[in-house]
Amino acid sequence: MLRGVTHGAKDIFTSLLAKSQYCNLGLNFSSVWNEAANRSFLIHSTYTTDTRSRQENEKTIESLYKLSVDIKKIRRLKEWVLLRDVAYVKEIAGILQEMGADETTVASILERCPEAVLHTPAEVNSQRALWQLVCQNEKQLIKLIEQFPESFFSTKYHENQKANILFFQELGLKNNIITRFLTSAPNIFHNPVEKNKNVIEILQKKYLSLGGSDANMKIWIMKLLSQNPFILLHSSTTIQENLEFLQKNDYTDKEVLQLLSKLKGFIFQLTPATMEKSMLFSKNVFKCSDQELKELVLKCPALLYYSVPVLEERFEGLLKEGISVAQIRDTPTVLELTTQIVQYRIKKLSALGYDVKSGNLESLNGTKKDFEANYGKIQSKKERPIFNPVAPIHIED
Repeated sequence: MLRGVTHGAKDIFTSLLAKSQYCNLGLNFSSVWNEAANRSFLIHSTYTTDTRSRQENEKTIESLYKLSVDIKKIRRLKEWVLLRDVAYVKEIAGILQEMGADETTVASILERCPEAVLHTPAEVNSQRALWQLVCQNEKQLIKLIEQFPESFFSTKYHENQKANILFFQELGLKNNIITRFLTSAPNIFHNPVEKNKNVIEILQKKYLSLGGSDANMKIWIMKLLSQNPFILLHSSTTIQENLEFLQKNDYTDKEVLQLLSKLKGFIFQLTPATMEKSMLFSKNVFKCSDQELKELVLKCPALLYYSVPVLEERFEGLLKEGISVAQIRDTPTVLELTTQIVQYRIKKLSALGYDVKSGNLESLNGTKKDFEANYGKIQSKKERPIFNPVAPIHIED
């Protein structure tokens, strides 16, 4: 598995990917988050028409004030909510309180997602019942709403959400995984269920065609989805093109399957053009043959995944620290780490008198947990006495 996948990923995806400890693969969900921002803008546009010429709804403001909601914060971030003629402040607050939310929690939710009060009680109760299909209890549900209010109050796609939840349950995904999807990757529930089914079917066919077994297929799909649910946002054409690109570059079916597993499906966020550019860059830097490059990519798929600018930055950062290209080639996985992390680790090791420039780079590698464990061993070795204090002393007669 690649190390450094999610270091810099959005906070709301922490529970899904950050725990994987691979925090620097250069994972870029910008398109997903841009889409979320656009969705918020569209809601704004739907709810407002020439808002500048309208006055704030005093009843809404009074109701929010009684709930200790920071009105100034809403004016600064989402003033358009206060301009709506109809709002259900008391009703939505009441539903949240029924689920166990205290006054502070209700205020926090409405400050972060004030558009919640524009939904009817019926819509919110329907969403409540839907999320209860995968939540253990209402205590867990209100905690999720507090953390991810915008995901919960996306009621526009209610029917699609319901169909997809049932589909994922039938597929075998556990409810705790589905709740992670609902909060960190809500866009996949906006798809018609047929679209998600189609992507899953394509992946299953590709897995079998690459030599995967029927017995392991379900486990492989579950793992792939758990690691990267955003794969469902891509088209079957993208999946086909990227796999064909690897095969045209002489990767065997087994090797392609290996890359898919190591890249956790993030390969589908790439294009043949970007992969080709990254491979050409690495080939020129390492001055290696096609076969040698292929071996390097299998050892460190980050060489395939990263864009050229990212690779350039990381190479330059390592070279500035006195590390040679030969050392990087021997341990290419060091490129999975950001320049800042490399600098920090080199500084810590240098304080122990360990010079990474004189040896291999394995001491720099790994997740944060891996590095700390390795660092502890080096530190312990350095502090260990040069003799055994309990050993008998031999004195010549």
